[in-house]
Amino acid sequence: MLEILVTGADGQLGRSLRRLGAAGSNRYTFTDVAELDITDAYAVRRQFEEHRYDVVINCAAYTNVERAEADEEAANRLNRLAVRHLAQAAAAAGATLIHISTDYVFDGHASTPYTEEAATGPLNAYGRTKLAGEEEIAAAGCRALIFRTAWLYSEFGGNFLKTMLRLTAEKEHINVVADQIGTPTYAGDLALALFSIIEGGYYAGREGIYHFTDEGACSWYDFAVEIARAAGHDTCRIEPCRTADYPTRAQRPAYSLLDKSKVRRTFGLEIPHWRESMLYCPDASEEKQRIR
Repeated sequence: MLEILVTGADGQLGRSLRRLGAAGSNRYTFTDVAELDITDAYAVRRQFEEHRYDVVINCAAYTNVERAEADEEAANRLNRLAVRHLAQAAAAAGATLIHISTDYVFDGHASTPYTEEAATGPLNAYGRTKLAGEEEIAAAGCRALIFRTAWLYSEFGGNFLKTMLRLTAEKEHINVVADQIGTPTYAGDLALALFSIIEGGYYAGREGIYHFTDEGACSWYDFAVEIARAAGHDTCRIEPCRTADYPTRAQRPAYSLLDKSKVRRTFGLEIPHWRESMLYCPDASEEKQRIR
């Protein structure tokens, strides 16, 4: 039986993993900042001294893209320094670190999906600190698998799907950005992929960087239209707009498609289309049931 530590367990991905871990054949220990402050190097060392872990899944991240611009130091603590602490502890313990990263390590200037070998070039503080976290893992020399993902949503916490469900129920008209392209990814799909890889022991000897999102491509506008349609919110008029029409502190990549050939080939994953997964997300499906 493997001993598995999950950090950031109260976030979207962490909570999705909690649900799966209960049915696993291994022992999962789920922690968030209340149980383990991974920005505290001493706390991390003590955790690893008191417990033996075979695998560490780091779901923790500072993900507020706008706030990171004003407080990059806070983002750096969680996205870089905490990752260093986990990577060094994993290296000392001989554990494998599975770390979640982001499409925001890229500049969005591509016209074809980014491979794992593509040059990075983050546009904002969030992307810079997440890329720095990846570099900390390489420097620590631990066994590690890094999964970059994008446009994550779920029934947990705050995310784009929940915001659109609320706005399209309350308002007669909204504008949504149509010139940023990516792939909405249900956190439950990423959690299932990670769970399957761990439970099957397929992570061993397959260290490296992988890209995982759901299949397909769309803009935020397209995603919003599909959310409203699925929920039956047909009284709200949704109109496309440009990123430039709504300036933000953080610059965002215009193109975020990730090439998933490597992760499919390596682990034999069948990845659902984002439209299919959106319909299975409880928040979207329950809203549709209420409308009916």
